[in-house]
Amino acid sequence: MDVAFRQAIARARRQGSLYFASLLSEDHILPAFGNARWFWQGWIYTPAITIWVFLGQCLSPDHSCRGAVAQLMAWLVAVGRRPCSADTGAYCTARDRLPEEACIQLARDTGRQVDEDAPPTWRWLGHRVLNVDGSTIAMPDTAANQAEFPQIPGQKRGCGFPIARIVAVFSLAAGTVLDATLGKYQGKQTGENSLFRTLHGLLQKGDVVLADRAFSGWFDLALLLQRGVQSVVRKHQMRATDFRRGRRLGLDDHLVCWKKPKCPDWMSAEEHEVLPSLLTLREVRVRVKQRGFRTKEVIVVTTLLDPAIYSAEAIAMLYRRRWQAELNLRSLKIVLQMDHLRCKTPHRVRNEFYMHLVAYNLIRKVMAMTAAKAGVEPWAISFKGTLQTLGQFLPLLHTTLSIEVWCHTLLEAIATHPVGHRPDRFEPRRVKRRPKSHKLLLRPRQEYKKQVA
Repeated sequence: MDVAFRQAIARARRQGSLYFASLLSEDHILPAFGNARWFWQGWIYTPAITIWVFLGQCLSPDHSCRGAVAQLMAWLVAVGRRPCSADTGAYCTARDRLPEEACIQLARDTGRQVDEDAPPTWRWLGHRVLNVDGSTIAMPDTAANQAEFPQIPGQKRGCGFPIARIVAVFSLAAGTVLDATLGKYQGKQTGENSLFRTLHGLLQKGDVVLADRAFSGWFDLALLLQRGVQSVVRKHQMRATDFRRGRRLGLDDHLVCWKKPKCPDWMSAEEHEVLPSLLTLREVRVRVKQRGFRTKEVIVVTTLLDPAIYSAEAIAMLYRRRWQAELNLRSLKIVLQMDHLRCKTPHRVRNEFYMHLVAYNLIRKVMAMTAAKAGVEPWAISFKGTLQTLGQFLPLLHTTLSIEVWCHTLLEAIATHPVGHRPDRFEPRRVKRRPKSHKLLLRPRQEYKKQVA
C-alpha cells in the first residue's frame, strides 16, 4: 500500500497534476465518466481537474467556490502555466455537468479499494463487517430543494431547511464508505432500513452486517440471510425477551424462533412466499457494568448461531464497535462540514454529497497506509489530525522536496496523532458554552423585513 502511494505521488509530480492526483489519479477518474468525458475537450476544467478542485472545496474550511478556484490558480502558477480566470462561473458550470453516476462510482471505488487492501488482521474473525447507520443532512432553502427534499412538516414555510435522510455502509476494518444513498426525510419507504435495502447489491456471501435496532425487523434479517449475509443488531425495544425459553446456549445466551409476519405493502407476494416461515436467531444479553453509562442492558440479536465459533463475549465486543459508525458520521458531518450542504439544486446536492464521501475515503486511505506502516489499527488514528496534516503537505508536492522525505514525514506526522484510548469514558450531558441569544425565525424572513421597513 505504501509503495503504491509513493508511485502515485511520483506519477503526479512527473505529469504536473493537481495536488489530489496523488490520492486519486486521472486513470481512476476517467472510467467513472465513460463517454461523458468528451464533453470537456478543450476546457481547462477537464473531468479530472473538476473532480480535484471539487475535492479541494470539500476539504477546505469554508467550502467556497472562490477558494477552490483560487487554489487551482495557485497550482497553475506554481507549475508555470497561465492562470485561469478568478471568476467561479466556469467552475460551477463544469461542476454542474458532472454526472451523478460518476460521482457515485468514485465514492464506491475509493472506499472499496481501501477495504480490499486491508490486512486480514483488521477483519473480525475473518469476516468483512459492514457497519450500517443513518443520519440526516440539510441544504439551502430553495424551491428546487424543497420539492425534492421537503422540510419537516411541522415547520412553517420559510422557517426551515430542506432535509434529506442518508444511509451509509462503512467498512469496519478500514472505516471507508463502501456505499451510501440519500432520500426524503419522511414518507413511505424513506426509513433507514428501506434505504439500506436499495444498497443490498453491495453485500457478499459471508459478510456480517452490524447495525442498531432500526435494522432489526424480521424482513431485514431474513432478506440478508437469503443472500448468505449474517447480522449482528440490537433487538428492538417492542419485542419481548424471555431467556427462560428457547434453546439455552449459556448464561444470557439462547436460540429462539421468530415467525414470519404478514406480507408488507412494499414486498410482492412472490418475494414473501420464498422466505422461510421461521427464523432461528440467537439472542445475547449484554450487561453494561461500566459506571456512568446510561444503558445498563443490551439485547443483541444475531444469525451467527454457533457459540463455539462466535462466543457471546465476541458478539458483545463486536456490537460495541458499532459505535464507530457514529464516529464516522461525525467525521463526515462535523469535521468535513457535510451536515449542511451548500448547493441550491437537487442534482448538485447529490453530487456534493457523494464528493464528500470521496474526500472522506481518500483521508481514510492515508490513515490506512499510516496504520499499516505503524502496526496499529486505522481506527486508532485521528481523522481530523490526518486531514489537517495532509492539507499542509499536499501543496508541497510540486516543490523540490524529495518524494521519500515527503512520504516519510507525512506518515510519521499522522501516526503521532492517535485517538485517545477512552473505552469507558463518560461525560454529563451538559454544555458549558452558551449559544447566541438570537430569537428564532418563526415567520418567513420577508415578513420581518416588511415589518422593519
